[in-house]
Amino acid sequence: MSLLIVLLVAMAAGLTGIALGWFLRFIISLGKKGSMELEIKEMLLTAREEAERITSEAEREAQETLKQLRQDAREFEDKVEKTEERLIAKEAYLDRRQLDIDHEADEIREKRDTLEAREAEVETLHETHLAKLEAITQMSREVAKAELLKAVEEDCAEDIIVRTKKLEATGKERLEERARDILATSIQRLATSVAADMFATSVAIPSDDVKGKIIGKEGRNIKTFERLTGVEVLIDDTPGSITLSSFDPVRRHIAATALEALIADGRIQPAKIEELVEKAKKDTNRLIKEKGEQAVFEVGIFNLDPRIVAILGRLHFRTSYGQNVLRHSIEMAHLAGMLAEELGADVKVAKAGALLHDIGKAVDHEIAGSHVEIGRRILQKFGADEAVVKAMQAHHEEYPYETIESIIVQVADAISGGRPGARRDAAEHYLKRLGDLEAIAQRFSGVAKAYALQAGREIRVFVEPEQVSDIEAQRLARDIAVAVEAELKYPGEIKVTVIRENRITEFAR
Repeated sequence: MSLLIVLLVAMAAGLTGIALGWFLRFIISLGKKGSMELEIKEMLLTAREEAERITSEAEREAQETLKQLRQDAREFEDKVEKTEERLIAKEAYLDRRQLDIDHEADEIREKRDTLEAREAEVETLHETHLAKLEAITQMSREVAKAELLKAVEEDCAEDIIVRTKKLEATGKERLEERARDILATSIQRLATSVAADMFATSVAIPSDDVKGKIIGKEGRNIKTFERLTGVEVLIDDTPGSITLSSFDPVRRHIAATALEALIADGRIQPAKIEELVEKAKKDTNRLIKEKGEQAVFEVGIFNLDPRIVAILGRLHFRTSYGQNVLRHSIEMAHLAGMLAEELGADVKVAKAGALLHDIGKAVDHEIAGSHVEIGRRILQKFGADEAVVKAMQAHHEEYPYETIESIIVQVADAISGGRPGARRDAAEHYLKRLGDLEAIAQRFSGVAKAYALQAGREIRVFVEPEQVSDIEAQRLARDIAVAVEAELKYPGEIKVTVIRENRITEFAR
């Protein structure tokens, strides 16, 4: 019974708690609803105030903008009014000017008509006057004119001759003075070295022990070196150097390059000598190409065929009367350019003609003919400009002067070669004699190479062992000596040495 009472009491308490909780929740919700309405009213009030503020600011800004627009419109209207006033004034001025022009045109037409009438009247009077003169003199106008000129010519003939001679003399003096000024200016503007080339090259060695290695056992190394390079190796008591002597600068350069490489390598023996001499020849060919390219770049000529440039580079190792031909040609190109500029000629053609004027000398020892004719054929073969060919071909007067550039090239050649110390006439004759000496030996059958040594006092001839026997070699030496005696003039005697060498190679495998 008591448990039931407890349960009922508990249930009554729970229901009472539920009812109380619901009532409290209802009271709280009513309070929250009232506070939210207050917040909404406050927000609405704030929004109205903000809207009123924004509206007032917009109205104020609109009034300011409208005021500024009205002011701008007034200024624009003032400008338009002023422009209209200027245009009206200008139009009035143009109208007045047009009236003045029309009036002046009328006056000019009246004057022209008057002048034409007077001109016709003068012409009529002139014809009438001439007709009366012809009737009086009984001579036509042409006959009278001829008679008058004849009389004047007879009276003034002597004066005309004297005046003409005076003008010729004065003009010649002025032209000669101008020519001297041009030449002097060109020479002064170009200052170059005039040192002539030498015929010997010294190669430095680290110690005198190297001299013995270069000579080799029984002279094998030095003989091989001289045979392959064609130079004379002079080994004397001079410390620290070996001298290479040859009239051919290409041979000297190849020999010096090969000898320096041998000394640096240290393995001096015939096989190594052959290898380094071949390498030196290739390096020299590359140097020749570079020298040609440097020459055309220095004088500013860039439209030449590469084959012409390569042949031009060979002149670096060619001398004329002791003067380096490539440096001489470059100097001539600069001089020709200055002269052409002074005289109003074609500067590029004059420079190219001067630079290439001696190109035939690069191969004149291989091709028959004068260096001028050889040079013409080279330039024509490789498509050089005909104006350049005409400019270079007349520098020795083998061809006529067809253009002013050809005269300029000849003058530049005379200036360059005429500098004191620039050339050695004796050296040129010496080189020619050595070249003739080698040419005599090389024309015999079986001769492979021939080198003139010791300033032309000896010629060494290398023969093909398959074509020339030992007995024939002796006869060949005598035949060459007889030919030299018959064809050359020289002091003292020339030693002829014929060398026949057999080389047999086998391989062990």
